[in-house]
Amino acid sequence: MIRVLIADDHAVVRGGLEQLLATTDDLELVGLAADGEEAVSLARSVAPDVVLMDLSMPGLDGVAATRAITAADGDVAVVVLTSFSDKERILAALDAGAVGYVLKHAAPDEVLDAVRAAHGGGSPLDPKAARVLLDRQRGRPGAGSGGAKLSDREVEVLRLVAEGLANKLIARRLGITERTVKAHLTNVFSRIGVTDRTQAALWARDHLPPESPG
Repeated sequence: MIRVLIADDHAVVRGGLEQLLATTDDLELVGLAADGEEAVSLARSVAPDVVLMDLSMPGLDGVAATRAITAADGDVAVVVLTSFSDKERILAALDAGAVGYVLKHAAPDEVLDAVRAAHGGGSPLDPKAARVLLDRQRGRPGAGSGGAKLSDREVEVLRLVAEGLANKLIARRLGITERTVKAHLTNVFSRIGVTDRTQAALWARDHLPPESPG
């Protein structure tokens, strides 16, 4: 069973998603949150596999909640489910750690498939979100001035990609799950403006400083 947490400030939306999950045999609802702070708290206590995250919520918004959830547990896959399709919100959500971006006008089956894809390590993106991401990648001159800001863990993953290690071996080397490796790579590819492992390895060799000895 895929454990799902829903975060949305509209009771009608939460109720509709709850009913939708109830029609499946492989998805289990483990929590309902009405705002970002509640989503972060519930994610910590119920340990969902996937969070369906609204963006516009009172108090802590969906971007901040996504950042807090993914920072606390890299195994949680956050899929944004929102009515907003503007460039700034899309990029902010993906940069915060979301692995998927789906619009609320999507068909019910598309929402369910997005949850399953995210749990399987994929990045379900609405075509508008995919276009925004592609445009940003194309807008980076040659993948980079080298100014991409990567976390220490993302740098570790990128170095191992440059060494030619597969995701399974990277996960074993770093003591994390393979799905977490995939999530890190999604973020890395977005930040440095590449689309595959070969480009990422070349970028790493050109831009990452040598590792300190010992």
